[in-house]
Amino acid sequence: MRIEDVVFYSEGSRISASWRTPDQSADRPAEPLRAIVQGPGWLGLKDAKLYVRYHEALTAAGFGVLIFDYRGFGDSEGEKKLSPSAQLQDLRNAVTYLTTRDDVDADRIGVFGSGGTGGGNAVLLAAVDERVRAAVSQLPVANGRDWLHRMRSEYEWLDFLKALDDDRRERVTTGKGRLVHPREEIMVPTPERRATTVKADVDSRIPTAVSLAAADEILEYDPLGAARTLTTPLMVIGVEGDATTPTDHAVAIYEAARGPRRLVMQRHTTHYAAYDKYWEKVTPAIVGWFDTHLSNGDVVITTQDSEAGSVTYLEDR
Repeated sequence: MRIEDVVFYSEGSRISASWRTPDQSADRPAEPLRAIVQGPGWLGLKDAKLYVRYHEALTAAGFGVLIFDYRGFGDSEGEKKLSPSAQLQDLRNAVTYLTTRDDVDADRIGVFGSGGTGGGNAVLLAAVDERVRAAVSQLPVANGRDWLHRMRSEYEWLDFLKALDDDRRERVTTGKGRLVHPREEIMVPTPERRATTVKADVDSRIPTAVSLAAADEILEYDPLGAARTLTTPLMVIGVEGDATTPTDHAVAIYEAARGPRRLVMQRHTTHYAAYDKYWEKVTPAIVGWFDTHLSNGDVVITTQDSEAGSVTYLEDR
């Protein structure tokens, strides 16, 4: 695949992005590409090696892929804050950027999101932006409040809520609030997360101090609510027994979606191990979903039959 560094602007901030496209034969005229936009997952960056396998498969199938760093992360400009609402703005602006490119078919744009808020953001974008014609959400968070709560024992949860309330009071009286490590004091990492090397190539470059106020936005984060209005074709990928992004979050989003939908459930694995264990089965399913639902920009088929859908279980035999 070809990789081109590109930039666009989101709410005035310069966004660093990577535009990944198929290798084109020199003697064959290039047609406008079907395009997939991706914002990284929770505390992820655009150049994470984890994403390359998906992008290689998508470009081999004739898609272009735009992945970028959210404002304040990686090589993008902007305040270093963890803000799902700002990330959604960045995603919508990324879609607009795609529509300005002559090598993109603006009627055939999809979204892929992976890992926590990455998966949740794909649902949010598809629900609010009708230019997005198909979505894949891998290991999503469905409800931010429930996600943060289930990382903690009950006494830890009550202490956390008190810390948030104290910080709100501090911010309104002094103009400043606490800075915290997002992976230690907002998210609580599982033992698997501490041990895994899946994201080791980018872990050292994520912000280690963000405003605790970010947790207020995550408490209100609600891809499940967005899914209840969603008629855009949606594939959800989960892990059975997931301790990082609960399995029932993926299932709830799938069950809530009102349009064409598919649930792919990976068994006998864990959140981070699944990326390597099942990628050779999951990746063709992702490509196939986009290939089916972005095949024709002139005809769009949706359904509001909440019973329509399919479930696929992946396991070793």
